Amino acid sequence: MPTRPTTVQEFMNSLSDDRRSAIETVRKVIVDNLPRGYEESMGMGMLMYSVPLSVCPDTYNGHPLCYAALSSHKSYMSIHLMPLYADKKAEQRFRSQFKASGKKLDMGKACVHFKAADDLPLDVIGGVIASIPMDKWVSVYRSSRKPASSRAKSAARGTRAAKARARPRAEKRS
Repeated sequence: MPTRPTTVQEFMNSLSDDRRSAIETVRKVIVDNLPRGYEESMGMGMLMYSVPLSVCPDTYNGHPLCYAALSSHKSYMSIHLMPLYADKKAEQRFRSQFKASGKKLDMGKACVHFKAADDLPLDVIGGVIASIPMDKWVSVYRSSRKPASSRAKSAARGTRAAKARARPRAEKRS
């Protein structure tokens, strides 16, 4: 089983020439528009642009807080734009701008699939990348997380509700 690349250079070297060219093009747009403080690294087999753990150590999974990512899959490549996942108005604006560019959008919640860099309106991608300074992104993340005591209460309510659903119902009397 092949191992995942652990460095940006290994990732780039693992790509075919046409994929490398497309990823390099999109990567340049990201790097040129990335607000200060975010770091480029490898994570989950992707090029990640994240908030360093030294700035935000309290992430839900213990990994740096992802802002954007680039990945290469068997039949497509993807750019993951987390600001679109966090802000429905930003997502709507992005979809509208993408459509106005005349290009076909293939998108999940925050992930845009493409086969070539020409499939993307790179100025629109750059605008999303430039849109949120790191300190604001950390605030958005932290405001989305429930305090630990609230999570525990929610879990307890969920457990009680599940037990109640599992209890046999009394037969109705005629």
